[in-house]
Amino acid sequence: MQAKPTVNRTTAAAEGDVVVLLIGMRVNHFWAVHQWVPVALAMFRMLGELGKDRSRGLLSHVLLTASPRTYYVVQYWESKEQLYAYAHSPEMFHHRAWAILNRKERKGKLRGHVGLWHETYIVPEGGYESIYADMPPFGLAAATGVLPLEARGRSAAERLGRRSKAATSEEPSAKAH
Repeated sequence: MQAKPTVNRTTAAAEGDVVVLLIGMRVNHFWAVHQWVPVALAMFRMLGELGKDRSRGLLSHVLLTASPRTYYVVQYWESKEQLYAYAHSPEMFHHRAWAILNRKERKGKLRGHVGLWHETYIVPEGGYESIYADMPPFGLAAATGVLPLEARGRSAAERLGRRSKAATSEEPSAKAH
């Protein structure tokens, strides 16, 4: 009789707030290759730029597709301040790409061939959890490292309510009132 295989369950080793940026594009007209290919290449250029300088704050990213028309990147950042700094830095390609887009828009040269979108989430500690079963580090775990699942609690409620020692030592004590 064979023993049951052990399921390797882990969780992300994230501490503190988690900053997640979803950013992507939608191809509205496939035939307008000259419009959407530069947008896709710009995203790869920005990811390359961020990958060369880890001090900018991008921890990890995952490239995904939602449909044959919609492509996006899930990005995990060290802090919202680093995300804002990258987005507004005149030295970074993101700044130049948006300047080009804004110029085209002002001149009436945007024709709706490609859509752009992003969503940013700042998730406070205790407001996220992750479980990976027999998975290499992925998503938040690829960004922050992995821990055995039990290190964060045996239930979703325990993991979602978790506060790091640093966070709990900063909270005012009930006895101080």
